[in-house]
Amino acid sequence: MSQLFMKKAVSISAAAVMTASLLAGCGGTGTGTGAGSAPAGNAPTTDNSKPKEAEKPGHVTMVYWNDYKYPDGLDDNNNPYLDYMKKGTNLDIKVITAPNSGYKEKLNVIMASGDLPDLMFVNDPSLYVNYLNQKALKPLNAAIDKFGPDLKKLIPQEAWDSVTVDGKIYAIPTIADIQSTELMWVRKDWLDQLKLPEPKTLDDYVKTAKAFATLDPDGNGKNDTVGWLIGENLSGTGPIFGAFGVQRGQWVERGGQLVYSSTLPEMKEALKFLNGLYNDKVIDPEWALSKSKTVEEKVGSGKAGLYSGPWHARRGAILTSQQNNPKAVWKESEFPVGKDGKFGVQAGPLLSGFNVVPATSKNEESVVKLLNFMIGKGFSDLELGFEGQIWNRKDGKVVTNFEEHNKHVYRNSLSRIIRPSDSTIYFDKLKSLGEDLKLVDNIEKINKVLMYSKFTGIPGPVMSKNSAKLQKLEDETFTKIVMGTIPVDDFDKFVDTWKKDGGSDVAKEVNDWYASRKK
Repeated sequence: MSQLFMKKAVSISAAAVMTASLLAGCGGTGTGTGAGSAPAGNAPTTDNSKPKEAEKPGHVTMVYWNDYKYPDGLDDNNNPYLDYMKKGTNLDIKVITAPNSGYKEKLNVIMASGDLPDLMFVNDPSLYVNYLNQKALKPLNAAIDKFGPDLKKLIPQEAWDSVTVDGKIYAIPTIADIQSTELMWVRKDWLDQLKLPEPKTLDDYVKTAKAFATLDPDGNGKNDTVGWLIGENLSGTGPIFGAFGVQRGQWVERGGQLVYSSTLPEMKEALKFLNGLYNDKVIDPEWALSKSKTVEEKVGSGKAGLYSGPWHARRGAILTSQQNNPKAVWKESEFPVGKDGKFGVQAGPLLSGFNVVPATSKNEESVVKLLNFMIGKGFSDLELGFEGQIWNRKDGKVVTNFEEHNKHVYRNSLSRIIRPSDSTIYFDKLKSLGEDLKLVDNIEKINKVLMYSKFTGIPGPVMSKNSAKLQKLEDETFTKIVMGTIPVDDFDKFVDTWKKDGGSDVAKEVNDWYASRKK
């Protein structure tokens, strides 16, 4: 297998990033030791021998993205959580951050400079592959074997396979907390107002959306409500595609070969269906120009009663809707079932990032020590905050002090870097935000209907070269088909163009990877 491919890997979706501050960094779990519980210093000697000289601190310069604000007097390199990490690892740690919006560019500037850090958190798989192909990264096997017992224990083998090339580990992977954010939400008070049952099938949803769009569900005597909200590039349509047994951007097996899901006949059928909804004014007529913020604003304004939104929407747009109108009652609904009994949403990536060490660094052992602490003994405090300050346990449950949580939420920029696969602390945190939010229930509901891609590799050279061009072609064509500016049958032309413009080469690369997995 080529060095340009991992044995088993996953891509990253920006959709995995949470926006609500109280949910920030809500990730996996580890073996936390309690509030501020950094390991003790050198133990006193118990005999007459001369006390051991204190270990000389190692050094780590680390780079990651951070959009959080600090309380007055604190910053990236001056805060109690960084001090906690220093004490727990006996390391001198220097932090460099950049906002997420320009983070990729920041990393490229750093890599092009002559002053490289010891640890970089990379949240773009193509960027990671690019650095790997440039031989710009250091293998970490020896350091992990020596200083990473918790990393080995708390990161699953399939994640390690993702970052292993010819037996060499080039990154310490970060596990994604959530593999999909899409959940169906419906205005229960509108259903009651119009005497409609809760929708279950795709046909039910269409009838409900038509009623919401035309029968004045808010009772204001105006034709100003939206049936079904979706967003630009067909965001929020995963449950619709799922009812046709397909999701965009996946690779599925047909006759022993992997084929691109967006070129399948089922996709054409789903687009035809969406075009019908658009023509009948069932979906928001402005959808093609609606960014995620716009969709949230329409939910909050009370002009929409049906959409596929985040599992944590009770902390976001739905909360705004209820604040604006206390009579608004939203309910988590069932995923629409298609005519063949199919339903589901797209499963996102297993990984959310790659912790890499530039080849010029001589501090890979210190990096592994740091990450081992952050995923193990230190994770509970970095994720939940210090016990007694941010949270307390009552009747066996974590109870969060929201004022202190918000003040010190910057800590989650650190807990985001490395995360264990166990969800205990993660779910404790979600439950502490309020059982009425049903956050854990919503995640579990989504997990039951996930549709997975058969390709779990990181982008190879052909995919990396062609992905942006092919994605643009797909987005533009699908938007035009749904809006009716081109006929549905132009889907067949799209498939031909996709193949000629590099898709066939990508498919060959993907199937070479798939064949190597079967050996």
